[in-house]
Amino acid sequence: MEIRLKELSIYDSTEIFAMIKEIGPGENGFINEGYRISYSEFRSYLEGNFELSKGTNLSSRYVPQTIYWLYVDYRPVGMGKLRHSLNDSLKKVGGHIGYAIRPSERGKGYGNIILRELLKRAKEKGIDKVFITCIESNIPSRKIIEINNGKLQDIFHGICRYWIYV
Repeated sequence: MEIRLKELSIYDSTEIFAMIKEIGPGENGFINEGYRISYSEFRSYLEGNFELSKGTNLSSRYVPQTIYWLYVDYRPVGMGKLRHSLNDSLKKVGGHIGYAIRPSERGKGYGNIILRELLKRAKEKGIDKVFITCIESNIPSRKIIEINNGKLQDIFHGICRYWIYV
C-alpha cells in the first residue's frame, strides 16, 4: 500500500474536488468549507486555502492552517487540517488538527494513518505538543487519538480534549 500525505496545491485535480464533495459538510466537529463550492469556484477555494497556510490575508479570528490530502495507492481518501498555532477559541475546541475520511473509504484504518502523518507534519513545523479534540460520543475518533498517544486532559461540554506529545 502506497501512502502519501500531500500539501494542498493551487493545481490540485478534479479527484480532490470529488473527494471534498463526497466528504460533505463535515461531521463530528470537522467542518468542510469546500463542500458547497461549485467546480468553477474550486480554484479560488484552493488559492484561499493556500494563502491561509502562509498566513496571508488572515482575518483576526483565524490562524495559519495547512490542508493536506491523504492518498492511498494514488487515490485521495481523506483530508486533514493542521493549524500552526492556537487562538483562544481553538484552545477550547478544535485544536491543532482536524481530519475526515471520505465515506467510501471509512473503516479501513485511514483515520489512524492520517492522524499519524499529520503529527509528523506538526513536528516538522515545530509543534511538539498537539492539542486535538473530538466529540465524546465519537468512539472511533477517541480510539484513533488514544492509539496515537493522546492523553485525555478533560471532557468539556461533551468534547474530549487531548494532548499528544510528538
